[in-house]
Amino acid sequence: MDNNNVSLKTIIIACVVLAILITAFIFIYIRFSEKPAEGEKNITVDIIVADKIIRTYEIKTDAEFLREALESNNLVSGNESEMGLFVLTVDCITVNESNQEWWCFTKNGEILNTGIDTTPVYDGDHFEITLTIGW
Repeated sequence: MDNNNVSLKTIIIACVVLAILITAFIFIYIRFSEKPAEGEKNITVDIIVADKIIRTYEIKTDAEFLREALESNNLVSGNESEMGLFVLTVDCITVNESNQEWWCFTKNGEILNTGIDTTPVYDGDHFEITLTIGW
């Protein structure tokens, strides 16, 4: 009987500690994640194919996230997934998935750690969208 009580207490303590840790992680994520900027912003978007910039767009937008800024200028389309928009077409160029083609999104040359649905847009941002081959 004592072993059952100790076991039950251990499980309860573990659940309480787990709940506290989850709450702390959620708080940290909310507190320190990038927040979108409000108001009008000017961003630059380069479309890159075969290692060459084929077009540059200067976009004025009130969008808080990259997807909205790109869609409002008819620059991207694709398929919805649980992780957001999976971009298949950029500036009327559609990838050929059988050739392992995909669009790589970067900001100032650095690969985005978020999808375009959750990438905040700030005044002066410079994004590159590169047609990439190979997984």
